[in-house]
Amino acid sequence: MNKRTKIIIAIISSVIIIAVIITIIVVVVKKNNKDEKKSSSYNPSNQNNDDNNTDEETGSNNGNNKDDNTNYYNSLFKISEKNANLNNGYKMPILGLGTWTLSNTQAEESVYNAIKVGFRLIDTAEYYGNEEGVGKGVKKSIDEGIIKREDIFITSKIMPGAYSNPDLAIEDSLKKLDVDYIDLMLIHQPGSNDEKVYRSMEKYYNAGKLKSIGISNYYTKNQVDKVLSYAKIIPAIIQNENHIFYQNNELQKYVMKHKIIIESWYPFGGRGHTTENFNNDVIKKLANKYNKTSAQIIIRWHLQAGYIVIPGSSNVEHIKENYNVFDFELSQDDMKEIYNVNINRRYEYW
Repeated sequence: MNKRTKIIIAIISSVIIIAVIITIIVVVVKKNNKDEKKSSSYNPSNQNNDDNNTDEETGSNNGNNKDDNTNYYNSLFKISEKNANLNNGYKMPILGLGTWTLSNTQAEESVYNAIKVGFRLIDTAEYYGNEEGVGKGVKKSIDEGIIKREDIFITSKIMPGAYSNPDLAIEDSLKKLDVDYIDLMLIHQPGSNDEKVYRSMEKYYNAGKLKSIGISNYYTKNQVDKVLSYAKIIPAIIQNENHIFYQNNELQKYVMKHKIIIESWYPFGGRGHTTENFNNDVIKKLANKYNKTSAQIIIRWHLQAGYIVIPGSSNVEHIKENYNVFDFELSQDDMKEIYNVNINRRYEYW
């Protein structure tokens, strides 16, 4: 072998060695980038099932994230449009006014002020004793040309005491609200006569008197399955206690397959617990970061997490504050921090 041949072989060998080294470096870099992205990125609907510790009886989930169901979230929940597409094709506003504890007079004024601010979802119940006030607030807004009836979404509920005659309960709510139809009627909480109540709601749904139906205070898979076993019309909404300390991610994940959306009552923890929620270190830090109030951070979290939310207030300034949540967006890291606040603690056990 002459000198020239040896040089050529040496060059070829060097090129091969360099190519192998470069290939190894590229593979390692790509793997590191992929691992880094996996550990740092966060999707609010993404949860590793290996980290789940689920208690079926409570419906709780000790994991911090959710199963990846981005298509569900994007197709049904439209924050930019301020609406959610229910499983019956009806649209429901994703942010509303709760009226629990308000008198008829307070409810009328609060509903009227909320509608003027921009709220289009109003939540009441027979049990609250303020359906007449809610109806008057809506009617006043219509009479003044602020809205049309079709622009407002009214939710009411059948109280347990009316379970023996649910038809009469629905008729009473229609009369007190002074409307031809109710946009959403819920069973207020589980009882001994749920199937009869649900059948009644289905009848009024088919007659066009109820545009959507659902359930409230059903927290476990077993409770939901019982309703689904006799429901001819799948519930559109489950309205439950839901806040930063009780997120019940497992139930939300389960009902997604039926396109059932969870609506949050007590989004701030309810009276007596609001301060605890507002003064949480994570919430206060994010409020400072976005130059928003704790209430606005919590409401925005509910919306980005895929919950319809109904904060209650009779204070005009608070009502305005609660609606001013559409001009910012929490980052995925922010959402993860709030998910980590969850300790599966409910404040009420209705």
